[in-house]
Amino acid sequence: MTRSIKLMLATAAVLSLAACATSRETAPGPRIEQVATFDGAMPTGVTVAPNGRIFVNFPHWGDNPPFTVAELVDGKAVPYPDAVTNRPDPADPAGHFISVQSVVADGANRLWVLDTAAPNFSQPQAGGAKLVGIDLATNRVVKTIVLPPSVVLPTTYLNDVRIDLRHGDEGVAYITDSSNAGIGGIIVVDIASGQPLRRLSGHASTNPEPGFTPVVDGEVLMNRPVDGPVTPVAIASDAIGLSKDGSMLYYGPLSGRTLYAVPTAMLRDPSVPDEELARAVRSMGRKGASDGIAEDERGRVFAGDYENNAIRVLDRGSWSTLISDPRISWPDTLSIGTDGYLYFTANQLHRQPGFHGGKDLRRKPYELLRIRVGSGPVLLTPQ
Repeated sequence: MTRSIKLMLATAAVLSLAACATSRETAPGPRIEQVATFDGAMPTGVTVAPNGRIFVNFPHWGDNPPFTVAELVDGKAVPYPDAVTNRPDPADPAGHFISVQSVVADGANRLWVLDTAAPNFSQPQAGGAKLVGIDLATNRVVKTIVLPPSVVLPTTYLNDVRIDLRHGDEGVAYITDSSNAGIGGIIVVDIASGQPLRRLSGHASTNPEPGFTPVVDGEVLMNRPVDGPVTPVAIASDAIGLSKDGSMLYYGPLSGRTLYAVPTAMLRDPSVPDEELARAVRSMGRKGASDGIAEDERGRVFAGDYENNAIRVLDRGSWSTLISDPRISWPDTLSIGTDGYLYFTANQLHRQPGFHGGKDLRRKPYELLRIRVGSGPVLLTPQ
């Protein structure tokens, strides 16, 4: 049997399995509501502040967004906190956004902006990879933490963040490194001092799952550049969340279907050896392939399932499909608002030119959607 025939048979088998999974998991679920549309650059992140303000971000992946962080005002994306901060400045990489991948609101009325400083997945610009805190009462930057090369490797792509304000003088941030060319990991940052730790670097739970072959829109998703070989999509730790009491950090690679958990007390403690920390990692089951997760005050974990146009939920130890619908075209970041809705971007990421020989198959507008889940977010603030 020739190699090409073997490849065709293997691909057919993967497609068949994906089709079966889709048919089993399809569910009507709650009603999808459209919150906003985007006719320009594709969004990735979304967060809903406790007071209902909604923020989104647009990384520099080739769409040339005029700004990388925005607030939704009357349904329109407006640069936030202002246009100047959204204008990269090589002379001041710490003071200006470069390419933001994630925005997250905390329970103390602040917006946290995670700047990859890595447009088009390039090596992070020196002095530009950072976590920025903005006071939502004044709309002014109140904290900038530039992450050093000890935790931001040449291959690092800062992806998502969660905040727990109950530890240390000002709280702790947990960040995923979703490198697509190196090793994954979790970066733990003491907000007061800015002191970071890189944890689980290159661990099996933060790296892509071996042999992972995603099927989206009925096609095996592969890197298919205009010039160059076809290669697997291998993206490391991406989705991140916290348990309702903050004792466990949930995470998983984008190129994989398993959710993992690790005790946050061990992550924060530099005296805990990497080997001991690795032994504490446990599986939370097969959630599906996700680009984002969200946690609620009832202890549930919601996960996007980009292979099946679905949102799944972990409740009382069991995963189930909450909703499956063609409009959920690559559910990216998930965020739960105090209004009891789960918000998520549907940005058709898999239809980008890099996956289709240079052809852009995305169909605008991109959407910000929501579904009612009847619970609020996890807001870990000092008592």
